[in-house]
Amino acid sequence: MKKKVLLIIVLLLSLIFSCKQDQRTLVWEEHFEGDSLNESVWNFEFGDGCPNLCGWGNNERQIYTKNNHKVENGLLTITANLKDSVYTSTRITTKDKFEFKYGRIEAKAKLPSGKGLWPAFWMLGANIDEVGWPKCGEIDILEYVGKEPEMVFTSLHTPDSHGNTVNTKKVKIDNIEEGFHVYAADWTQDKIEFFVDDELLYTFSPEAIDDENIWPFNQPFYIILNMAIGGNFGGPDVDDAIFPQDFVIDYIKVYQ
Repeated sequence: MKKKVLLIIVLLLSLIFSCKQDQRTLVWEEHFEGDSLNESVWNFEFGDGCPNLCGWGNNERQIYTKNNHKVENGLLTITANLKDSVYTSTRITTKDKFEFKYGRIEAKAKLPSGKGLWPAFWMLGANIDEVGWPKCGEIDILEYVGKEPEMVFTSLHTPDSHGNTVNTKKVKIDNIEEGFHVYAADWTQDKIEFFVDDELLYTFSPEAIDDENIWPFNQPFYIILNMAIGGNFGGPDVDDAIFPQDFVIDYIKVYQ
């Protein structure tokens, strides 16, 4: 009898959770339709980050261009390449064009593989130009480094913990490089939860959410997609034989 009661309670809780999820509104979505990025939504970032942020702050090796991506058949493909000893890739953001505060954000994506690759789906605080990093806050929904196959990283960077942050989780997911998976963050006014294929991987829920050094997440953030090469996190070794490699994104959705 007790087992039946417990089962009923679990089913009811699951139903309540599902209803709450269903009550959310889809407020923004990107399905990468047509044959080019919508530049009313997306910005390209170029070069090696110099002179202000050489190596993009992480000793990364790539130069970002507008030519290392394509939009085709409802997919965005970011390609990391090597030609004449120069690594190239693409990095795009929604800065000043689409920013949001709180909600669930998710991307369906297929990872590349190979030592030295560092694809990411992440967000930065919209006030970065005023206060700088890490005071603006950073939410890393997906990071993958090819030197550690089958591992997915989710992290948060704050004034209290940044760089080699303690607010992070590394999870082994068998064959994560195969096929598409959904990477998501559920961000509220007092916690951030990270998911892969709806499985909860990590929750950041500090007590001192009134401390902006610990919780700089009470403001709008914007979205970033990129694939870095090498760097402090992705490298230092890069297997030149792997190129070209593709980071493929099917869609991005934001619910509130």
